Amino acid sequence: MQNSVVKIVVFVPEMHADAVRNAMGEEGAGVVGEYKFCSFSVKGIGRFIPMARAHPTIGKVGKLEEVKEERIETVCYKKDLDKIISAIKKVHPYEEVAIDVYPLVLNPNKTTYKK
Repeated sequence: MQNSVVKIVVFVPEMHADAVRNAMGEEGAGVVGEYKFCSFSVKGIGRFIPMARAHPTIGKVGKLEEVKEERIETVCYKKDLDKIISAIKKVHPYEEVAIDVYPLVLNPNKTTYKK
């Protein structure tokens, strides 16, 4: 099932969104049919309180922080997932990166994902 497709979602401060999107695309995320670097973003507010042993990039330990962030989502082949996650972590500013991965169920006769 290494050719199975997953959706990968990452949350990143707005000012770093382009770097994260580019890193994902460079590693093969976002290929749909004859297009590459495909993604979708929604802007929102991320909230967190850094705990005692945290080393926050933004905010202070013990204080609620709100950050303008983007939710970036795209697709990738499961076989490429590890290298895409590594690429995200190299350019993402946070100590703890929020990444979600969802399996996708596709009709094999209608699949438009290519490599």
